[in-house]
Amino acid sequence: MRIDLHVHSCFSKDSNAEIDSILKFAKKNGLDGVAICDHDTREGGLACARRAKELGSDMIVIPGIEVTSSKGHILVLAPDGDIESGMTPEKTIERARELEGVVIIPHPFKITSHGIGYVEGLDIDAVEVLNSRCVTGGSNNKAKKVAKELCLPQVGGSDSHEAKMVGCSYTEVDASERTLESVLQAIRDGKVTSGGRRTPVSYVVKQMIVGTGKKIKRAFGMRT
Repeated sequence: MRIDLHVHSCFSKDSNAEIDSILKFAKKNGLDGVAICDHDTREGGLACARRAKELGSDMIVIPGIEVTSSKGHILVLAPDGDIESGMTPEKTIERARELEGVVIIPHPFKITSHGIGYVEGLDIDAVEVLNSRCVTGGSNNKAKKVAKELCLPQVGGSDSHEAKMVGCSYTEVDASERTLESVLQAIRDGKVTSGGRRTPVSYVVKQMIVGTGKKIKRAFGMRT
């Protein structure tokens, strides 16, 4: 199956991607599933899973979180509860394990996206080695090299903040069944490979503008 393991919805502070549009473009772009990993909340993923069920969609939706640790971002897929931001990576992962979540380090060497800068020594299930929003190939290549040296499973994700870009990069998952549980187990077992391409720069710039606009609106709201 082809699954995008890193998608942002309108529940993220820097994305306007609506749930229905994500499901629409995920199907259109040839995906079997998506992991909704909004910043420090799993509400978007839970909402998307509910909506897929309402629509009778066969899309596998994995509710996740992109947790902001003290040193950078960590993806946690299907945790059975919330995870506090601001903890060390080690404490964040420890909490994720308590909640039986699958742990992935996204864009570890992309400083502008809060990459944590290292992978070795962390109790993780996989490394994101193909992040579509990396404008150049350098940080992805470094992630791939380190993952290979440490014998860690390699996955891909679009890191999309706009619905059209869902599936730009993705993970091929060799799961025994077309179920959420089977997909998660396949990731834990390393039965995954990354695939896809980088997002066009114009979309990355557009997302940055959207994020800045939402920050300004929030600040204005606080003042009023």
